[in-house]
Amino acid sequence: MNALQKYFVYRQSLIDQYIKGDMSKREYLDRNFDAVLALNIKPFKNVDSVDKGLFNYQYYNAMAKDARMVSYGCSDREMEHIYNEKSNYYYSCKDRATMKVLELKQFKGVRAYFIRVRSRELKNRLIEIVLDDYGMILHSASEAVTNRLREENVFEDTVKRSLIDEYINQRY
Repeated sequence: MNALQKYFVYRQSLIDQYIKGDMSKREYLDRNFDAVLALNIKPFKNVDSVDKGLFNYQYYNAMAKDARMVSYGCSDREMEHIYNEKSNYYYSCKDRATMKVLELKQFKGVRAYFIRVRSRELKNRLIEIVLDDYGMILHSASEAVTNRLREENVFEDTVKRSLIDEYINQRY
């Protein structure tokens, strides 16, 4: 088993623990962040496989969420702004990774739709992308990703409950 496969197996065990209630969303995010960093793998520059693209997605998602959590704890407005900008940068990298995964899959085995969220900021913006053959769920608020999914006829223009609704709508 290579490092990427080990990471995805470990990530699944974290998800299972979260689902069972053995850890909070914050603990899950912290452990996933630590796992991504522990691999000592930087995001792949040459993404020539779906697995590499999914790792990049996970890497940038973990970095974005970590920066966002740090920004919440900042008492200094300038530092809060810096961490929010960092988070936004990582989210944009995550969206590029998402697009690469979708292109590598040629949009096959993909379904997408808006999801119900409690966040006013994400209402009618956050989409869920289900990769049926990988058993993976990706999320994006990118208009570019949404529009490309529409162009490829894999976007259902409706609002549904997320497959991982409790996780999505739980604050961290």
